[in-house]
Amino acid sequence: MSADASAGQAAPVKVNPNGPTEETVLAVEHYTDRLFRFRLTRPQSFRFRSGEFVMIGLYKDDGKPLLRAYSIASPAWDEELEFYSIKVPDGPLTSRLQKIQPGDKVLLGRKPTGTLVLDALTPGKRLYMFSTGTGFAPFASLVRDPDTYERYEEVIVTHTCRDVGELTYSRTLIDSLKDDPLVGEMVGDKLKLYTSTTREQHDRMGRITTLIENGKLFEDLGVPALDPATDRAMICGSMEMIQDVKALMLKGGLTEGSNAAPAEFVIEKAFAG
Repeated sequence: MSADASAGQAAPVKVNPNGPTEETVLAVEHYTDRLFRFRLTRPQSFRFRSGEFVMIGLYKDDGKPLLRAYSIASPAWDEELEFYSIKVPDGPLTSRLQKIQPGDKVLLGRKPTGTLVLDALTPGKRLYMFSTGTGFAPFASLVRDPDTYERYEEVIVTHTCRDVGELTYSRTLIDSLKDDPLVGEMVGDKLKLYTSTTREQHDRMGRITTLIENGKLFEDLGVPALDPATDRAMICGSMEMIQDVKALMLKGGLTEGSNAAPAEFVIEKAFAG
């Protein structure tokens, strides 16, 4: 114990300027026993581009932070931060994160990053956002960003899950955009949500890779097959899904891009291993 502390004065606490901030939980909504979303306060100094991810987490019992990469589901202009999460019963983080309530604290990293941003793509006519499960999260951000509709004539979001209930978040959000004060008029008929399931019976079933390969995706939407001259794509989901859809993009003649070298499609490498 220092002389100051022994004299009744608290020793100064060292604050890591690059460490996570503690943000307050504002809202929590559970969709199924596997999926939920939550909203946090946003520090005034926190800046990000729609589609990026950041580290979030909780303190462990030993006082050390446990952090994982999460796509930010809210758009860059939102005064709050939204996240969409899976629940893993024995997951080190999600087993605890799924129990948060409004008023609780969640750790937020300071450095958002990622490749699922509009600037990583070259200009095009039609933008595809291919997602499975919680891979819809970055697209929840991008479909609420005016810049998306200024850059593309058509925006197609695909969301594939095992069960119908797991499509609730994407369907509810997309439906609400027509009344959105910022992008409602811009969306018009530009935005289409294309959903499918792989386990529970649904009006459209099948993995997105199958629906691309057999042409049903393009037939259902009334659009031509992939064309690098007009089409751009973003891919987010399981590691296997990302690699499989990437292979189909390459087969269709599209080139993979990045922040440093924009091209015709991008994947989220943080979740692709």
